[in-house]
Amino acid sequence: MNKMDLLKTLAPGFLPLIIFILADSIWGTHIGLIVAVVFGIIEFIFSYIKEKVVDKFILLDLGLIVVLGVVSILLENDIFFKLKPALIELIFCFILGISVFSPVNIMMLMTRRYMKNIQLNETQMQQFTRSLRVLFYIFLAHTVLIVYAAFFMSKGAWAFISGGLFYILFAVYFVIELIRARGRRKGAIEQYKDEEWFDIVDKEGKVINRAPRGVCHSGPGLLHPVVHVHIIDGSDRIFLQKRAMSKQIQPGKWDTAVGGHLLSGEKVEDGLKREAAEELGITEFKALFLARYVWETPVESELVFMFVSRYDKAIIINREEIEEGKFWKIKKIKESLGKGAFTPNFEFDFKILLENYFKL
Repeated sequence: MNKMDLLKTLAPGFLPLIIFILADSIWGTHIGLIVAVVFGIIEFIFSYIKEKVVDKFILLDLGLIVVLGVVSILLENDIFFKLKPALIELIFCFILGISVFSPVNIMMLMTRRYMKNIQLNETQMQQFTRSLRVLFYIFLAHTVLIVYAAFFMSKGAWAFISGGLFYILFAVYFVIELIRARGRRKGAIEQYKDEEWFDIVDKEGKVINRAPRGVCHSGPGLLHPVVHVHIIDGSDRIFLQKRAMSKQIQPGKWDTAVGGHLLSGEKVEDGLKREAAEELGITEFKALFLARYVWETPVESELVFMFVSRYDKAIIINREEIEEGKFWKIKKIKESLGKGAFTPNFEFDFKILLENYFKL
């Protein structure tokens, strides 16, 4: 998600304050305060009806508006008029400062409030915090300039600094960030050009980005799709593969018959056929979709698409991927659960099979 998308997503929490700033400049402080408070109340009610949760950020915004409006009315004079933009920016500085320099990251809380499916790994968190720090210093520097212009510069200079300069600073910042982002993207493509790339998805499977295998496997956070296919013969035995010792995750343990990542842009149906052919030499089979769930480990975050297939023909395992493969009776699997023979992910899948397939 780029910074413009992030800004659009966080905007609802600041809308009452933004409305106050606009209404105040058009109709004056009294009417601006009334318009902003009414708008904030309507937004709060709408948010509560939709989410069934009290939006604390809208309440905070309303409180700031009331305080700022009352102070504006009490101190209605020329110098305060000039200082008002600085006071508004000081509020943003305060929020950004707390987010960057204290354990309470208000901006991250707002991000998670309005972007329920957001997942940030450690690298993305560092980039997010860095962006907030830069924004804090931009707001702070501009606030200081407004105060200086209010007392020591002409009205024309003050008008430019409090208005036009603000947009120029942000335009320069976003252009620099755009150039940096393109540079990072180009560098990443070059660095990981020999790696497989996976789609980054939300919990519903909607693609939101893409990343190389090495980045996806650098820790939980970047949710990417995988397929599991459980092969069951006519005697209700379940085929399991023993993972090669060279595997990064759970080497030497018994696992799902077919399991693998979807390549970027690959459909789930195409991915499960490819993995079945690569790992077990199976090309003609029918798969029944059984479940979709999120599976997290210290290494990665997976969105698992789980299938089951009845199959009685010959299975030819890929020795480069799999150390061994055989059919297991359900009773034998039950006796071996929790003893370190299977991967935790297979034991989770097995429970789904017992509850949702063998009872069919």
